[in-house]
Amino acid sequence: MSGREKGYVGAVDQGTTSSRFVIFDRRGEIAALAQREHRQYYPRPGWVEHDPVEIRDRTFDVVREALGRSGIRAGDLAAIGVTNQRETTVVWNPGTGEPYYPAIVWQDTRTDDICRRLAGGEGADRYRARVGLPLATYFSGPKIKWILDNVSGVRSAAERGEAVFGNIDTWLIWWLTGGPGRGVHVTDVTNASRTMLMNLETLAWDPEMIEAMTVYPGMLPAIRSSSEVYGYSDPDGVFGERVAVSGDLGDQQAALFGQTCFEPGEAKNTYGTGCFMLLNTGPDKVDSRHGLLTTLGYRIGDRPPVYALEGSVAMAGSLVQWFRDNLGLVAASSEIEALARTVEDNGGLYFVPAFTGLFAPHWRSDARGLIIGLTHYIGRGHLARAVLEATAFQTREVFEAMAADSGIGLKSLKVDGGMVANDLLMQFQADLLGIPVIRPKVAETTVLGAAYAAGFAVGFWRDPDELSANWRADRSWEPAMPEARRAELFRAWQKAVQRSYGWLDD
Repeated sequence: MSGREKGYVGAVDQGTTSSRFVIFDRRGEIAALAQREHRQYYPRPGWVEHDPVEIRDRTFDVVREALGRSGIRAGDLAAIGVTNQRETTVVWNPGTGEPYYPAIVWQDTRTDDICRRLAGGEGADRYRARVGLPLATYFSGPKIKWILDNVSGVRSAAERGEAVFGNIDTWLIWWLTGGPGRGVHVTDVTNASRTMLMNLETLAWDPEMIEAMTVYPGMLPAIRSSSEVYGYSDPDGVFGERVAVSGDLGDQQAALFGQTCFEPGEAKNTYGTGCFMLLNTGPDKVDSRHGLLTTLGYRIGDRPPVYALEGSVAMAGSLVQWFRDNLGLVAASSEIEALARTVEDNGGLYFVPAFTGLFAPHWRSDARGLIIGLTHYIGRGHLARAVLEATAFQTREVFEAMAADSGIGLKSLKVDGGMVANDLLMQFQADLLGIPVIRPKVAETTVLGAAYAAGFAVGFWRDPDELSANWRADRSWEPAMPEARRAELFRAWQKAVQRSYGWLDD
């Protein structure tokens, strides 16, 4: 039976806090979904780790749950896609499948000294023209170097060909296709573009960057497109069937694809653990002059690659989780909106969530979190409101940098992610940007993008127009704030951000 004749496509969405498996029908609607969280480890200040074996096991668990609850057989799936938390780094033994060290998460800042040394006198932009990225703790390359330099025996294992690297997409695809002795060791251009090791022009591993990071070429996965058949699921594994594994996109690029932003100038913003705005810039890469990242948007088969500009914000939904878990001011994340609505505005309070420094457009690893504007007037509601508004203010900063770099003035913004259910935040975002904010009917656009890429590779969907036809708006928020008030709030936010700088000494 061909891919076109089967009824469904499945996709793994392995995120920072949980793993999901979602099954979609041809209309892009959800037929089944299962989700499980995994633990977060904070062994030292600024360090963030995951257990890659737990991530693998939770992924297998949600595959079984989604198939079992829905009654859909693995044989009914035309293909499987994978999307993942990007930059999170795993190094493992390909003979045994055992990781040499916990996964170092994208939020982790332990590689700050490595990045400073690599920058030397040329600064953080030393390699930007080559890889599109500043030297920052965010990316995978410095994390691989840290493991090689600091975990006993790993460098010698890499020299013997007994250590391989992957972001989480590579780790999961390797296991899905058979693991030790059989697993396919691949990544796609979007994930490779987040390592600081791929040349943006050639879409190949860059020898100069490999040397700078002291990484061994044999550790690195093969770079493939975002939509092609990489291999097949192990019939003895979790699916129990031979199903094409044929889609791979980093989570933010997957959301761009799932939002069907196929034309240059179309953009989306995802409100998840962090907040990530991507703008499709077409077949030509745009070098940022305003603190954004030049990255791969996606590549379909052997078609020309599509580039994107990205603004990455480290703390968005994770700030709400911190407000819930560390302060205990709400019992559930969903309660923050009601608490924020108990006040009319932020009361002059601003919260800069630089818990691990600031990402775009600042790239300041020396910044730390700041609450400013406290008076006797301030209460719980104002703090809740400041937590939500921090995400919108950070998005406004990225929005302005994107317009300056691209010369494109966006007329609207497509949004997705868990926080788009918060009406107060979405209205404030529209007010702060001065453009409509639009939520799609299927808000699970990240995992949908991975499913689209996988299905496209096997002919389940044949044309991008089919995917665009699936996209439907659910709700739109129109700006209602006077321009003078918008400017006043943003000026105050910028003052607060400046005060967060320089907290850590060199």
